[in-house]
Amino acid sequence: MSPAPPPFDRYGDAVPRSPVILSVPHAGREYPPALLAALRVPLAAATVLEDRHVDALAFAAHGDETLLVQRRARAWIDLNRSEQERDPAIDEGARAIALPAPSAKVRGGLGLVPRRVNGAGELWRRRFTAREIEARIIDDHRPYHAALAAALQAARERFGMAVLLDIHSMPSLGPGGPRIVIGDRLGRSADSRFVDAVERIVRDAAIPVARNTPYAGAHILDTHARGGTVHAIQLEFDRGLYLDPAGDLPGDGLARIATILRDVIATLAREATGWRGQTAIAAE
Repeated sequence: MSPAPPPFDRYGDAVPRSPVILSVPHAGREYPPALLAALRVPLAAATVLEDRHVDALAFAAHGDETLLVQRRARAWIDLNRSEQERDPAIDEGARAIALPAPSAKVRGGLGLVPRRVNGAGELWRRRFTAREIEARIIDDHRPYHAALAAALQAARERFGMAVLLDIHSMPSLGPGGPRIVIGDRLGRSADSRFVDAVERIVRDAAIPVARNTPYAGAHILDTHARGGTVHAIQLEFDRGLYLDPAGDLPGDGLARIATILRDVIATLAREATGWRGQTAIAAE
């Protein structure tokens, strides 16, 4: 029997052609039958967890970079949570293993397997067995992170460093709030030259922008940033920037925002290769 295909799509050459690696972990729209059977609310409530069609934005901006896009829905398992962020309220296995104290995300119902969403409350009609959650970790969570780590390592070997751009979307933060949020784990996951470059592009486009508030990034940045050799940045786009007025499908704004994202990607690549050149000159 041939192995099951991975639950994500990978675009780009086996050897990365750019130091920038793109990740889209929350746009998945595959809802396995086991998930549908366990829901206690209409499916539409679970789809609120999606970064709705942010993959369309990534595709529109994509060039020859390596790009990973998760197909499975976030409601099934959240790739931006640690394997340790298991919620004992819905996960039988969480009580059987030694876990750290629940994080604020787990307590709020947004752990490795989300438990609730705003406006709909609790998602599930039952608790899941340890075997069910462990299967999701093995089949969905680990393969994505392994592929992302391999792509970053290959880019680092070819270019001397790699830059991970983790692409997400967010609901509107209200009047006066930022419409794009740059996350770098409060300065820990990326050098400021990269983050500064991204912020300049967004400001030049006259789009309100913030750093780390209210989204600083999470498990993906923590896991894959590597000091001075792998820099990791999360970008959150207000869905109103690229979706239609109903918030359901890609809208008229997508082309403009894709152009801005393309500029971000190209600029990060130039910064990475320029930094490598400066390092080589300094070493001579």
